[in-house]
Amino acid sequence: MPLHPQARDYVALYPSDLNTDLATLDLATIQEMRAQDGFAAYRGPLPKLPFVRDELAGEVPIRIYRADPGDGLLPVVVYFHGGGWVFGSVRRNDAVGRDLAVRTGAVVVSADYRLAPEHPFPAAADDAWTVVRDVFARPAFYQSNGSVAVVGDSAGGNLAAVAAWRAAGSGIRLAHQALVYPVLDVAMDTPSYRAYAKGYGLDAAEMAWFAARYAPGADPADPLLSPLRLPDLTGLPPATVLTAEYDVLRDEGEHYARRLADAGVPVEARRFDGAVHGFFGLPGLFDQAAEARQYIAERLREHL
Repeated sequence: MPLHPQARDYVALYPSDLNTDLATLDLATIQEMRAQDGFAAYRGPLPKLPFVRDELAGEVPIRIYRADPGDGLLPVVVYFHGGGWVFGSVRRNDAVGRDLAVRTGAVVVSADYRLAPEHPFPAAADDAWTVVRDVFARPAFYQSNGSVAVVGDSAGGNLAAVAAWRAAGSGIRLAHQALVYPVLDVAMDTPSYRAYAKGYGLDAAEMAWFAARYAPGADPADPLLSPLRLPDLTGLPPATVLTAEYDVLRDEGEHYARRLADAGVPVEARRFDGAVHGFFGLPGLFDQAAEARQYIAERLREHL
């Protein structure tokens, strides 16, 4: 379908995700950009919760959210933010963490994984795995009932998928993995990469820039970087894969969902027609964000 009117207005103002000359982005500029958030007003409300606390999972900073005022055991959702492995933080994604806690009724653990280029691959993937392992190692600390899911958007979807694979290989049983327009293959050679390479928000050149900052010199076929390249997806946890129609990452997400289904993994894939990359995190700009969040929350509740 055509671009949603809100998506059309958005890309008219922001035809590319970073909206700047990539050649000017040295480390100092990247750090300055991290300190700013021009979209803060559009990330959604910050509901007051009875429990919000900053802690550590191993050496990884985390923020724990709980909307239930009691002290009973609950399922846990581990959330990994997006930002191309270079940008984003728990603080910037505070609204998402709070919203997930309210919508799912679970304890939400938001991970402040290390960012590139200061901490290149596989630092972020290792931090994600550290947080998941800690949730299982210390259930009483997290007030966990043992039912744990991972969720991530964009680069965070990459980390969630990788953590789900590592968990399965370690005998840890996750209840679900929810991947929101995830990065699953840095080959960047799909039809959606060609169709939406420029002018639809996140563009192909920017995605290549992000990958080069995160994983310089890495093998693009390494499943820790490109989980779509996993030779066998059997035994992975049930999944939800959400994609946006006008997104370079669309095809790899939908391909991953098909491969999961072919491997016998219960999976539901949903494409948000007319949407562009990043809409999930900006409910103040996109009406579809609330619909997508509710859909993800319902899928998580179903499996948790």
